[in-house]
Amino acid sequence: MKDPHCHSSSILVERPAHIAFEIMSDGIQQGQWAWGSANRTEVEPGLFKGTSVFSGQETYVRLNVDAERFQVDYEVGASKDGMQFRNMSRVIPGEVLKLGADKCVVSLLTWRLATQSDAAWEQISCVHEAEMFLIKGLLERE
Repeated sequence: MKDPHCHSSSILVERPAHIAFEIMSDGIQQGQWAWGSANRTEVEPGLFKGTSVFSGQETYVRLNVDAERFQVDYEVGASKDGMQFRNMSRVIPGEVLKLGADKCVVSLLTWRLATQSDAAWEQISCVHEAEMFLIKGLLERE
């Protein structure tokens, strides 16, 4: 079944979960792989601004980090006052999935707004799938 409400993307990474979590939970590092808000700067503590590689528009992002669960909720918006929860990432340690401590699975989820067109929903879904390969590549380069 294709879920009309939530899109998820996951990828196996050949690094321990705590290493993968760093790139998912750091607002500046996230700007290396998040095409909707690339080239990040921190405008105030915990609030980041980047540029969409698609539209060229500024995008604001706030990360709500749960380090104990390796989970991040991302608030996103075109303005500081217009941000809302949009995406979530979760890093599952390899031991949990019987893969070993040197691996993990990184997942990214997004939920469809009632105001999103079919084209916009398709774009964000495809982008998140491609971003999985960026995340994997950045983590496994060393």
